[in-house]
Amino acid sequence: MQMNDEYWFDLGPLSGIPKRGARTVKVPRREIAIFRTANDEVFALENRCPHKGGPLSEGIIHGRKVACPLHNWVIDLDSGEAGGADHGCARSFPVKVENERVFINMGVAAGP
Repeated sequence: MQMNDEYWFDLGPLSGIPKRGARTVKVPRREIAIFRTANDEVFALENRCPHKGGPLSEGIIHGRKVACPLHNWVIDLDSGEAGGADHGCARSFPVKVENERVFINMGVAAGP
C-alpha cells in the first residue's frame, strides 16, 4: 500500500517524547498517543484502550508494548492488538522519524 506524501504531518522533535513514554495529539474526533520505546522506536495508537477506553498514553511501556493504566491490558504498539487472552484492537497510525523529527500519516490507518 503506497502512502501519499500529502498526509504526513510533522509532530515535532523526537526529543519531545520521553524514552519509554508518550505524548498525545488531538485531531478531529480522536486523540492519538505517540509512543517512544527505550530503543527510540516510535508508534502511534488511538489513545483509547479497546477494553474500557483507558488512556493508553498513561500506561507503562515495556519493550514494544504498553499496559493500559485502568485494567492492565497489554497492547502491542506496532499492531494495536491486545495480547494474551484479551481481545480487541486500538487503531494504529503509520509514523516515521526523519532528521530527528516525528511524522504521522493521517491518510491511511494501519489498523481497524
